Amino acid sequence: MTVPPLLLLLTLPSLPSLLIHAAISDAYPTIPGTAPIDGGFSDDLKPIRREVYGEGKIFDISHRYTPDMPAWDSKEGIGRFLWLAASMKNGSLANNSEMKIPTHTGTHVDSPGHVYDEYYDAGFDVDSLDLQVLNGPALLVDVPRNKNITAEVMKSLNIPRGVRRVLFRTLNTDRRLMFKKEFDTSYVGFMKDGAQWLVDNTDIKLVGVDYLSVAAYDDLIPPHLVFLKGRETILVEGLKLDDVKAGVYSVHCLPLRLVGAEGSPIRCILIS
Repeated sequence: MTVPPLLLLLTLPSLPSLLIHAAISDAYPTIPGTAPIDGGFSDDLKPIRREVYGEGKIFDISHRYTPDMPAWDSKEGIGRFLWLAASMKNGSLANNSEMKIPTHTGTHVDSPGHVYDEYYDAGFDVDSLDLQVLNGPALLVDVPRNKNITAEVMKSLNIPRGVRRVLFRTLNTDRRLMFKKEFDTSYVGFMKDGAQWLVDNTDIKLVGVDYLSVAAYDDLIPPHLVFLKGRETILVEGLKLDDVKAGVYSVHCLPLRLVGAEGSPIRCILIS
């Protein structure tokens, strides 16, 4: 088979003004634009939020960041992570937001330093990841439901040699786990033998999955070690795959250039 061509600890610059722990009010919205905005505004001041662009040819497969999105091992979601530190309503020259969020939140990427301390110390961070791997022809496949991704499952998918980027859609998408605030340990992920089978028997270098970890909760670290040991495989986690059909696409993923960070939020799109 020939495949045809086809954000984390971040602080945005702010004007010195108000304390970041100021009480939430109309002047300090936690997430600007996500509250109802139809109170007297004209239609041209209502933002349009899209999942699909270009008449159905471009799909945004990254999740929006909201306080209620799931966080690792939390029942409360990520909580408040964004605030308006400088507000025009309170006399500032411009609106400037600040944010603080773990790097492995929402749709994000793992670098080798995530699970190998020697790689972390050596500087194998998200800024060192190969953009050629993160961008190019990709295959979106449906994994058999109610199963973690084992060697048996990988073999059954019949992914041919030459395919370098695969996005695995699982029961996680059907259950809409990334839309639920409470972290769910029953999510589907890779087991160690499935990760080893992929590394040994395919040419896949970009592995994309639809929950916060590529690895099943009961086998959490071993699959990461298998994937990241050779520093060639890139893991993209927390993808939003509910709007697209299985098939061949062009994928485009760009992490932030966070020097020293072992993970980063990432914006990913598919183009058909």
